Amino acid sequence: MGPRLSWSWLASLPAAGLAAWGGLRFLRIAEIAAAYKAKALASGIFVSGRTLESLLAEDVSADGYRIMRLFRAEVDDRRRTVTCSFLGLKPRTAAFRPGLGATLVIGTRASALEPKSLPPLPRRDEETWLPASPAPADKALARALDLAFAEPDPGRLRRTRAVVVIQDGRLAAERYAPGFGPAMPLPGWSMTKSVLSCLAGILVGRGLLSLDQDRLLPEWSGPGDRRAGIRLEDLLRMRSGLEFEEVYTDPLRDATRMLFASRSAAGYAASKPLRHAPAAVWQYSSGTSNILGRVGRRAVEGAGEEWLSYPGKALFSPLGMQSAILEPDAAGDFVFSSFMLATARDWAAFGQLYCQDGVWKGRRVLPEGWVRMSATPTPQSPEGRYGAGWWLKIPKELGGDTPAAGKVPSDAFFAVGHEGQVLTVIPSCRLVAVRLGMSIHIDAWDHAAFLAALLAGD
Repeated sequence: MGPRLSWSWLASLPAAGLAAWGGLRFLRIAEIAAAYKAKALASGIFVSGRTLESLLAEDVSADGYRIMRLFRAEVDDRRRTVTCSFLGLKPRTAAFRPGLGATLVIGTRASALEPKSLPPLPRRDEETWLPASPAPADKALARALDLAFAEPDPGRLRRTRAVVVIQDGRLAAERYAPGFGPAMPLPGWSMTKSVLSCLAGILVGRGLLSLDQDRLLPEWSGPGDRRAGIRLEDLLRMRSGLEFEEVYTDPLRDATRMLFASRSAAGYAASKPLRHAPAAVWQYSSGTSNILGRVGRRAVEGAGEEWLSYPGKALFSPLGMQSAILEPDAAGDFVFSSFMLATARDWAAFGQLYCQDGVWKGRRVLPEGWVRMSATPTPQSPEGRYGAGWWLKIPKELGGDTPAAGKVPSDAFFAVGHEGQVLTVIPSCRLVAVRLGMSIHIDAWDHAAFLAALLAGD
């Protein structure tokens, strides 16, 4: 089980339409597909600052996503919304708010979304952390960057957009594809789950949460409700036991319905029944992450603080991650499973915090021992591949079962997202590496080979 999405099911839309035109299933499929396209375009245009043309050609309608060309997109620059539909059926709108990114408008109106914006975050002092973009200092770095941006198979494009390498807390190398650059926020998809783990650690450090805390949600407190036994650490380690289908080959399964057809992602996931006893079985679940986000929200608001600005105050501001945008759903919950954008440098800053054991400029951001706990294998996960919000081995679809993976130090851990987004932290090498791209085809991006080249030396 990996954190990659697949939209191959979209290819079934024309057939589904012919077989069940006007049927409920087809309308639901069209609605979810329209929501995906509206959300992707709104984030790309209004957060990343890209053009509609580039997004259509290189992202939402590229390669296996070509079927999305059947969905018409209307961009309203004044209202900062994107609306998509298939032949006008079940249109879906995503609305942009400064500081909050794009939100799918479900169960409300775009004008009713609150707050209207968040204030900008302070900048990081780049001079003390990152010098001006240097050329690679050695041949190994140059070879690794060349490998990252090479396209050896025209039928399985890697589409690497950004690579940043931090060595000893300083920028060792960075490179960007044409049309992309160091100031452009890019999506991390499931790398956002690692950010959630970090925020949970901050709340634990403040005493607002604890790892062994149970009875996490009011809706789990009814008589005989065994979900009350789910602990915070179970959510972090993906062993809640809740029923959830992390499947993307059918648009009407849990993951896509939660992300693109639900007003509240956390509410959708929290409503699922137990399938296994808590802590008994590991199962990768985006729903679990959104539930954990709701638990964090309740803790922060219970302390009398405002939730939507909290990640900026607690994490992004201390690290100077000015570009970081966590995107909420229409219910005001951040979609921690999937929706965060940041520049490659800001993703690297987040990784550097973990490379420094949770300390930034002499200040402890994470409680002592949190990084070690996060990088400790979850016993129930296959081969100990998963920790607490972080992958401890490269997923197999990214080269994790190749000989190159054996060359990666055993203390490495990874934030991994859809389409080949990977943040690598290797404390023993004092190394952080970020790769962002649009590798639509599974196996197009071989992260193990990239790291092996990066670590090879001259």
